[in-house]
Amino acid sequence: MTYTELYEQIKAKKSFLCVGLDSDPTLFPECLKGVENPIFEFNKAIIDATAPYTVAYKPNTAFYEAEGLDGWKQLEMTVKYIKEKYPEILIIADAKRGDIGNTAKRYAKCFFESMPCDAVTLAPYMGKDSVQPFLDYKGKWSVVLALTSNASANDFEMLSVGEMPLYEKVIKTTMSWGSQEDIMFVVGATRPEKLAEIRQYCPDNFFLVPGVGAQGGTVDEVAKYGLNSHCGLLVNSSRGIIFADKSENFAAVAAEKAHDYQQQMERELKARNVI
Repeated sequence: MTYTELYEQIKAKKSFLCVGLDSDPTLFPECLKGVENPIFEFNKAIIDATAPYTVAYKPNTAFYEAEGLDGWKQLEMTVKYIKEKYPEILIIADAKRGDIGNTAKRYAKCFFESMPCDAVTLAPYMGKDSVQPFLDYKGKWSVVLALTSNASANDFEMLSVGEMPLYEKVIKTTMSWGSQEDIMFVVGATRPEKLAEIRQYCPDNFFLVPGVGAQGGTVDEVAKYGLNSHCGLLVNSSRGIIFADKSENFAAVAAEKAHDYQQQMERELKARNVI
């Protein structure tokens, strides 16, 4: 998926919502207990309900890997389902991979060929060698961890490197490896004031923004500081949508929550003349 194609979908749906598929079977509603492929059936129901309001899905691979081979199979089923029924929607594998050499090449093959997803989250700690194999796939996205929303991000990300914090060094260095067509950055919604700073030296790249909802971030603050002329934002919500209800009406309630986000996003996009 290209930068332009993603922007066109944002304009069409008047939304920059990314739904995180952190599909933890221990939190599933009772109606899914005992069914075959419960993770996939849960995801399928969530996807069908939220697709009108969503421009990206982000399965967190940990929740599938934890279930062994069966979980991985259901992740593959989920990706295939989205590709076949909603090909316009971006799929981000939230895998946070970060290795070098042949290992990185195999990770890239896993998520861009075998799966195949459109994007994958990456930890850039080992440098360009850990990101380049993903950038070698044209039409795919590397989503690089920069300034995250967790409390202990301060342990490393805010440390000074020369005259700048580490997260700024990561962003500026990574930008030289690719372009806005193939690199996004993870910037947490709980640090909205930093979004404005980062936009000054990273004006065009998309930001994947976690931390809205359960972690306290808000759509209006993220939009205020992070929107650019092509939107430039994918705001993620996971638990606040997919586990908003634990009855047999879970998918309908998820749709309501996603629609609420879409309505907020439409207002922000119009207010800032992005659409």
